[in-house]
Amino acid sequence: MRFRWSRAVAEAVKSFRVTRDSAGRWHVAFAAIPEPIPTPGTGEVVGVDRGVAVSAALSTGDLLGAPTLRDTEKARLLRLLRKLARAKRGSNGRGEVKAAIARLKARETDRRKDWIEKTSTDLARRFDMIAVEDLKISNMTRSARGTIDAPGKNVRQKAGLNRGILVNGWGLLVERLEHKAPGRVQKINPRYTSQTCNACKHVARESRESCEDGRVPLRALA
Repeated sequence: MRFRWSRAVAEAVKSFRVTRDSAGRWHVAFAAIPEPIPTPGTGEVVGVDRGVAVSAALSTGDLLGAPTLRDTEKARLLRLLRKLARAKRGSNGRGEVKAAIARLKARETDRRKDWIEKTSTDLARRFDMIAVEDLKISNMTRSARGTIDAPGKNVRQKAGLNRGILVNGWGLLVERLEHKAPGRVQKINPRYTSQTCNACKHVARESRESCEDGRVPLRALA
């Protein structure tokens, strides 16, 4: 079977895994542990605040956004979802529509993973210490549907928030940072970080947007 080499394989590799994703694509993954990125030695520290509207806000003032589908791709995805709802279950046409949807979603996933790899590499090369909030993402993305006896509240809104968190790759970004900059990723207790001013350390609900001098809250700073 022919396949395309996407990168050189290290000499120490002794095993590999063949997988097939939801879009029907086959992948060959070789087991290798990459070398960590050397510390730049500049003493620079950066805080990374992960969000939904902005994927990663840096304490340097940079706002980074994970790429998603283009407007034309989003429109096509919406048409496919409507077509899927009308398709007869078990039909060949329904299977073709599902495959087309999977290919679009896989394209979005590939772009997000590529962005995470480039962003994590850039941060590891530029900063000696990287501070992030210690968020329990599995708990944050838990469904609010509840049970029949105790149904949840604001289920649709919570589902949208969950999708926003997952689409921005919160967990994978920190995971890759820890791989590339081991010992240089500091996890901060998120308690009150969005209400604490980095300049005066005053804790107040109004600090969530900004302080009187225009500074951003502590959660976006190291």
